[in-house]
Amino acid sequence: MLKPIFTTFTAALLLCSCETHVPRAIPLPAREAPIHQQAFGSALDVDPMFAVSPGPPIRAAAYLLLDARTGQHLASRNAETPRAVASTQKLVTALVVLDAGNLDKPVRVTASDVNVEPTRLGLRPGEVYTRRTLLYAFLVKSANDVANVLARDNAGSIPAFAAKMNAKARALGCTNSYFVNPHGLTAPLQRSTARDMARMAMVAYRDPTIRDIVRRKYYAFRRADGRTVTLQNTNDLLGRMPECNGMKTGYTVASGRCLISTAASGGKDVILVQLGTKTKYIWDDARVMMNWGLQRAQGRFGLAARW
Repeated sequence: MLKPIFTTFTAALLLCSCETHVPRAIPLPAREAPIHQQAFGSALDVDPMFAVSPGPPIRAAAYLLLDARTGQHLASRNAETPRAVASTQKLVTALVVLDAGNLDKPVRVTASDVNVEPTRLGLRPGEVYTRRTLLYAFLVKSANDVANVLARDNAGSIPAFAAKMNAKARALGCTNSYFVNPHGLTAPLQRSTARDMARMAMVAYRDPTIRDIVRRKYYAFRRADGRTVTLQNTNDLLGRMPECNGMKTGYTVASGRCLISTAASGGKDVILVQLGTKTKYIWDDARVMMNWGLQRAQGRFGLAARW
């Protein structure tokens, strides 16, 4: 049922125009539908327009705020500047894994998968989990060993999986991104931009599985030995802002604090990408910026951004 929406959305993202027209009124549901039924992107076939407002001041080196339903850019700074994005690129990893489908397929952990630092779930060679279980733990806990398992299972090796990530990015029109690994740990040449990550976040926001994962503050992970461990989401905004419903955190010394966050209220949805914040106030900045954006988002009708 969702496939036509994704196809229309992806095709519309690849269109670029410098003209601005009055948007066509395309009705969306009067109330929020369940995650698996929500309609997004139906206004993306209109001609594009950039926003000019800087929005409220925040401390990110680069950011982009957009209306998640229409794609309209609401505020930005240095959105085209390439930089490290840390674990926020795990959203791209998730998209590639979901492209393969078959989430109930069992996957066996190998010794090479667990040879990674610093954030690990503590998987052991020989343990078997389904792709679905791993994907939930991966996005909630941001575990790098799980990233390796999913990548190797999908493509046979980390380099082969990175090639798939780059192909996915190119297919979505993300021209300033280059990925080397599935977890976002610092690597030569690995980079993206706030614009590219916002674009990929829009695709992730439309996926019902990702939406269900990233909205969870906790996830009960059942280990291979039968023990259940409660994983807490790395996204502290889920407990600080009622409107927040995802998405993904990131941090390395090279990237600084990074956060892709989403919020919904009153039939409006926004996505905010913050990259390179050097302070602990990234959560406060996200709340302020997204509340501002929810007041200005078109929601049901609007102009699509020029991508």
